[in-house]
Amino acid sequence: MTVAEATPELDFPEEASRDDRAFLGHPKGLGYLSFVEGCERFSYYAMQTLLVLYMVKYLLLPENVGKVLGLSWLRGWHYAGLDGQPLASAIFGDYTSLVYLTPILGGVIADRWLGRKATLIAGAVIMSIGHFLMAFEGLFLFALISLVVGVGLFKGNIASQVGELYKPNDLRRAMAFQIFYIAINVSVIAAPLISGTLGEKVGWHYGFGSAGVVMVISLLAYLKAQPWLPADNRAAKDGTKAPRTRLTKSDWPRLGALAVLVPVLAIAMMTNQEIFNAYLVWADDKFQLTFFGDTLPTSWMITVDATLSFSMLVGVAAFWKWYSARTGREPDELGKMIIGSVFSICGGMCLVIAAATAGGGKIGLFWPVMFHLFNSIGFAHIMPVSLALFTKIAPRSLNATVVGIYYLAFFGANKIVGVVGGWYSTMDTVSFWLTHVGAAAFGLIAFAAFKIVLGKTLAGEPGPA
Repeated sequence: MTVAEATPELDFPEEASRDDRAFLGHPKGLGYLSFVEGCERFSYYAMQTLLVLYMVKYLLLPENVGKVLGLSWLRGWHYAGLDGQPLASAIFGDYTSLVYLTPILGGVIADRWLGRKATLIAGAVIMSIGHFLMAFEGLFLFALISLVVGVGLFKGNIASQVGELYKPNDLRRAMAFQIFYIAINVSVIAAPLISGTLGEKVGWHYGFGSAGVVMVISLLAYLKAQPWLPADNRAAKDGTKAPRTRLTKSDWPRLGALAVLVPVLAIAMMTNQEIFNAYLVWADDKFQLTFFGDTLPTSWMITVDATLSFSMLVGVAAFWKWYSARTGREPDELGKMIIGSVFSICGGMCLVIAAATAGGGKIGLFWPVMFHLFNSIGFAHIMPVSLALFTKIAPRSLNATVVGIYYLAFFGANKIVGVVGGWYSTMDTVSFWLTHVGAAAFGLIAFAAFKIVLGKTLAGEPGPA
């Protein structure tokens, strides 16, 4: 599943809110922000969907790899001994992990110097440039650098503006983030259908170019939206610092437990993050993707995943609401994460079965679709729930910092996938996917151990702000 975008609920000054209901009963600014974020996520996932396929099937072939400026130097010290699919996997891992680090820097730049709006606009411009640079093979690495920087400047500085459209006691705020999230999911579903099809059927550069065009549309929409957006944040001019509460004695064990959970989550989500990497290479080579004689784009498997992921997020939430109303009880966060790990193992085993029964022929879509279904159910029990656990346990004075630490799990997961995904070319396919099942099983055991050993510690309330 694609990574869910989530923002902790924050308190904002009342004077920054908007009271209009021009967009589905919400402020007009919400419509603009949802559209802007939807376009940005479209461009990001269009790029991510095509990236590995582009490298494996074209850019890193012997006749083309020498055209990429700086890559021979980079291979000399960072990617030594790698070529072909393992090299593509390593580049993918570095790119997708770094996009979870640079938003921290983007937040600092916005809060201390440029303000949120200027930082976001700069990010949109740099991302647009990065997408268009993908049209030039020699500038591939510069394109990736531009995208990493642009996402960092953009990503953290848009969702916070959604909350500021509302007064602190406005009950529409929760629904506003749901609408915002729906826009993201629609974009993730659409990106492979449009950019993926263009990239695989017409030409790689058309796919990347379409992502650039949509990113420019995002930028123009944000500029047009200014009259309906909240006032910008500004750094304090007098150098004063906000008062901070000292951590209590009970805060430290919880913070330590959360710190240990980060690498556990990184390993547990390995199969999910592999979907954009070696899984697509395998699908392109082995899946039966013909329909009435036409070969469907491999990137459409991402649309299948995104559609099931969104459906399962809604379905799982509805199920536990029903179950709680019926029985009066519901598993806690770690309990749901244990359940999610079981489904993740089942999903990985679907890939093992597909690889084991394929022989030398093509793989039908039954087992891959079952993988996406089980994996999506597992994801719905692990990712949103784990974020909720982090925000619940974090001391109020460190809530935002702890959320930033949480996203380091995605940094770690993508770095792991960059390495493990490179084994696909040399490892037996059954063994390759069994490795991912093992990662999910590790998560199951670790979450169960956390619940047994630290269940009471993690159930406590955080210290006051």
